Amino acid sequence: MNTNLFDQFLIPSLLGISLLMPALLMTAILLLNPKNQWLSHPTVTIKSWFINKATKQIMLPISPSGRKQSLILISLLILLLFTNLLGLLPYTFTPTTQLSMNMALGLPLWLATVLIGLRTRPTASLGHLLPGGTPTLLIPGLILIETISLLIRPIALGVRLTANLTAGHLLIQLISIATLNLWSMMPPLSLLTLTVLILLLLLEFAVAMIQAYVFVLLLSLYLQENT
Repeated sequence: MNTNLFDQFLIPSLLGISLLMPALLMTAILLLNPKNQWLSHPTVTIKSWFINKATKQIMLPISPSGRKQSLILISLLILLLFTNLLGLLPYTFTPTTQLSMNMALGLPLWLATVLIGLRTRPTASLGHLLPGGTPTLLIPGLILIETISLLIRPIALGVRLTANLTAGHLLIQLISIATLNLWSMMPPLSLLTLTVLILLLLLEFAVAMIQAYVFVLLLSLYLQENT
């Protein structure tokens, strides 16, 4: 049973070719803009409103020099959002349940924020490793702790996104199996678990959106520290 539960997180393949990239590119279908229309399509209007609101919310605390990276962060937000939501559809694959992919997204962007800080504000960036007024005896220990805290950030980014999405998918599958098995034996209890399943699906839609936002928000906070 454990093998069946976790089979949904295996990267699918066709003729020995991984389908991870096609699964990621599927999000581009939702971003196509209809052409040759007198009025803007409703989906285009909704997307424009969402992008404007998200950009203001995420980039407002960042200094003007850091706002140059807004295109990268908002593009990442849209990618994660659509990928997480598409993974909740039946017979689909969620690329963001793969820790390797989330680390591949988080590690380079976190490193970019650190390098931007070292290039533009080296004194302030290195000053984060040692709080002001620290006693002399505690300086080596605090520098070590702050360095470990800094290096663990990309790991926390990837693990947080992977763990939240994986846990949700496992709960959905477990409750689905329980609903089907109880239908023939105890229909009233099966209807109760079906209600729980519907509520859990609604919760997972919210989690998919929140986790995409949190991932990008944390990157923006790291950028804010270094600009």
